[in-house]
Amino acid sequence: MKILYLIPARKGSKGIPGKNTKILGNKALIEYSIDFALSNMQEGDELCISTDDPKVQEITRNKGIQIPFIRPEELSNDKASSYDVIVHAINFYEKLNKKFDTILLLQPTSPFRSQNDLFKLIKMFDYETDMVVSVKLAKENPYFSLFEQTEVGYLVKCKEGNFDRRQDCPDVFAFNGSMYLINTESIKTSKISDFKKIKKILMPDERSIDIDTFADWALAEYYIKMKNENS
Repeated sequence: MKILYLIPARKGSKGIPGKNTKILGNKALIEYSIDFALSNMQEGDELCISTDDPKVQEITRNKGIQIPFIRPEELSNDKASSYDVIVHAINFYEKLNKKFDTILLLQPTSPFRSQNDLFKLIKMFDYETDMVVSVKLAKENPYFSLFEQTEVGYLVKCKEGNFDRRQDCPDVFAFNGSMYLINTESIKTSKISDFKKIKKILMPDERSIDIDTFADWALAEYYIKMKNENS
């Protein structure tokens, strides 16, 4: 299976300005995803960093990585979706007569992955599947603690169920933002939100941090500190 390792890293970030190049532990945040890709790529795979950020470009050059293109301006604003970025990358490589069976989307805001996580992800994939995605066990549950508001202002449970304790409710899962192994043929015809055949691998909370706020950043620093102290 030929994999395009795709790391999207646009310049703009409202929650934490410049977070992709901000130092976490002993290296820039984006380097965690780059190093993970480089340590797992096989023959025929390729690494694509889709960015408009000069600082990201500098980091990749210093690591000896060539950026295939500068992300277009229309794909670098708040309205651009992951789908748009993925399709742009696929089209770029197909013009070079390079085709990949899958795209492994690695968001730089999720720095904590293990090689075993990736092994599980790839093992779960087959060509009847649209995507295998990493998830975490959701703490909130639509059968118990998640509500929608009716037209007259009352709260009702998102899903009906006769459960007196949260522990008795069915498990529900949330994408943790870390890894998306996407069938190339599926993404050519459907947006990710329209995929029907999705499988999962479960990752623990300590590897499911998706850094969006300074609180998330502080938690990531804490986990790095604990890992260093225990190593």
